Amino acid sequence: MYSYSHKNILDTLQFSKEDLNFLIEKTNRMSVLHESGEAFGILNGKLLASLFFEASTRTRMSFEAAMERLGGRLISTVGFQFSSISKGETLYDTMKMIEAYVDIAVIRHPVEGSSRIAAGAVTIPVINAGDGAGQHPTQALLDLYTIFSEKGKIDGLNIAFIGDLKYGRTIHSLINLLRHYPVHLYLISPEELKLPEKYKKNLEGFPMTWEETTDIKAFWDADVAYVTRIQEERFPDHREYEKLKDIYKVNKELVLASKKDTTILHPLPRVNELSTDVDDLPNAAYFRQAQYGVVVRMVLLCLSLGVNFD
Repeated sequence: MYSYSHKNILDTLQFSKEDLNFLIEKTNRMSVLHESGEAFGILNGKLLASLFFEASTRTRMSFEAAMERLGGRLISTVGFQFSSISKGETLYDTMKMIEAYVDIAVIRHPVEGSSRIAAGAVTIPVINAGDGAGQHPTQALLDLYTIFSEKGKIDGLNIAFIGDLKYGRTIHSLINLLRHYPVHLYLISPEELKLPEKYKKNLEGFPMTWEETTDIKAFWDADVAYVTRIQEERFPDHREYEKLKDIYKVNKELVLASKKDTTILHPLPRVNELSTDVDDLPNAAYFRQAQYGVVVRMVLLCLSLGVNFD
C-alpha cells in the first residue's frame, strides 16, 4: 500500500512516480479547500523559518503566502548580512539555533548541497528552496503541476527546454521529475550551455526520450515550452555571458508560428529571452504558474509537518 514518506524536501531524485501522482492529487484537493476558505487554520500554531541567504522574490513570498494562507506564522531572514553567518557562524550552528524556534524551515543558499547540511543539523523538516546551480525541488513540483493543470495530462507530451540548460537548476530539477513519464524533450541551447552529462545519466532506464539542438524552431513541435533566462550570476567568465545572453528570444511571432497550442512556461524572473508581447496570449501560463506555486507549497508544508487535510 502506498504511503508518502518525505519529511525533508531536498532533491527531486527522492521522488517516485507514485509520489508525484499523489502530490498532484493532493494539490487538486488543496485547491478546493483554498478556494472555499477551508484551508485557513490547517497549520494553526505552526511556525515556519523562512531562511533566504540568496536573492529571491517569488519563491520566498510564495512559501510565506502558503504558510499564512494555512493559518500558520513565520519568522524570516533575508541575506547573509542580516544573519549571524555574516559574523562567521556556520550553517550547522545557525540551523541548530533555528530548530529551537520553529517547527519547519525553508532555506535558499548560494552553495550547492547546503540544504543537506541544514537538514543534517536538525530534526525539524527542511525544504530546499534552491541551492546554487544544484536543485530547486519545489519549483519543479509546481512546474509539473502546472503542466498537468494546463494540459490535463503529462504522458505523451513533447516538452521543450530553452536557454541555460547548464546552470539552470529549475531545468535540472524538472527533468528529474519528468523522467518518470513517457514524454519527449527538446533540449534547446547553445553548445556552451548544454545540459550537463550527470543529468542525462539520470534519464537512463526511464520512459522519457530526448534530443539536443541549437535550433529555436524545435519549439514549434512542443506542447509545452519552458523558457529560462541566461543566468549572469552563474557564469565564472562574464565575457561568456555577454556572448550568449541574447541568443534566444521567444516572442509572439514565434509562438503564433507554432503548429501546436504550445503552453509557455517560465520560472521567472525574465530578462530579454521572453517578450512581454507573449503575455496576453491564452497559452502564456507563467503567471498562472506562480499562482499554482502557492497551492503546491501549501501541500508540501502540510505533508512535511505530517498534518492531514483530507
